[in-house]
Amino acid sequence: MKRVLIVKTSSMGDVLHTLPALTDAINAYPDIRFDWAVEEGFAQIPSWHQAVDTVIPVAIRRWRKNWFSAPIRAERAQFRQAIQAHHYDAVIDAQGLLKSAFLVTRYAKGTKHGYSRQCAREPLASFFYNVHHDVSKKMHAVERIRQLFALSLDYPIPQSQGDYGIAQHFLSLPSFDEHPYLVFLHATTRDEKHWPESHWRELIALLADSGLRIKLPWGAEHEHQRAIRLAKDFNYVDVLPKMSLADVAQVIAGAKRVVSVDTGLSHLTAALDKPNITLFGPTDPGLIGGYGKAQMSVKAEGGDIGEIKPQQIFDLLDI
Repeated sequence: MKRVLIVKTSSMGDVLHTLPALTDAINAYPDIRFDWAVEEGFAQIPSWHQAVDTVIPVAIRRWRKNWFSAPIRAERAQFRQAIQAHHYDAVIDAQGLLKSAFLVTRYAKGTKHGYSRQCAREPLASFFYNVHHDVSKKMHAVERIRQLFALSLDYPIPQSQGDYGIAQHFLSLPSFDEHPYLVFLHATTRDEKHWPESHWRELIALLADSGLRIKLPWGAEHEHQRAIRLAKDFNYVDVLPKMSLADVAQVIAGAKRVVSVDTGLSHLTAALDKPNITLFGPTDPGLIGGYGKAQMSVKAEGGDIGEIKPQQIFDLLDI
């Protein structure tokens, strides 16, 4: 049985983009098992895939705020002990960053695979790998990682579309709401990625006679306040309570359709095989857009996401 360590720590979209490679690998080697080093905030995600045995949380984002304090030193030592608990048949660094290579990959036991100097996001990361693989940067992130895994584990690169392998996990759970509903993913990290609140409210108004409820998830308090503003005076819009990532995934899995901005949850929607319309302003969906079944990207031609009109999205929803 092959035992492999994956180093893919963040972000949410990047972690999700790794899942189809695991499905490829388990199809090639049915007895293969994976451990996965991942940022603590995304540690739920790998556990949803059947090929993952152990999730090893790492907290580089939090640790670097107080790197030399006694509690953080203790956590770092505990992490190194966990990552060195096994000698792996292969260690695959799919992050391609110096920080992940230096702070995570170099401690692992086993032959270390990663992108070549020409192909890594940060060329110096390749110094910490034993085996270097040339994988073009000019392809979707999912396909890049699929190629890296196939080259690292020596199986033919599949020609079929990648399968995230997690949708069935959520389909087996109880339905979140028996009434049909849409999910609007309105929150993202960068201001220029936000669709104007007036546009969201206009789209919500257009759906008044659809017979569908609309669910608004949120994470931080400012996102909660935005959700409250979007829902005001619409009795068919539900502002959800604060939820774990797994709970949000269950909500998305039960949706009829999703409308989203460019955010990690839009990639989660793709991973769950839910129809999704993702709105893009300044970012290019070509290499990082929704990958999967029924994923549609709407790009503002001038780069201003406000150019995308609510009526256009309503028509694409085809409710």
